[in-house]
Amino acid sequence: MLDLIKDICGLLGKRKKFWLLPIFVILVLLGALLVLSQGSAVAPFIYTLF
Repeated sequence: MLDLIKDICGLLGKRKKFWLLPIFVILVLLGALLVLSQGSAVAPFIYTLF
């Protein structure tokens, strides 16, 4: 997982594709939201947002 993050950072630095950074951040946040909402007490509160 850490290698993937290093590769993405290297891609953003070499290719000057800094506009991709917000997309990656949003995808990571949505993934974390899905993981947290699977089996926790926070799930009912997350479902009310959508």
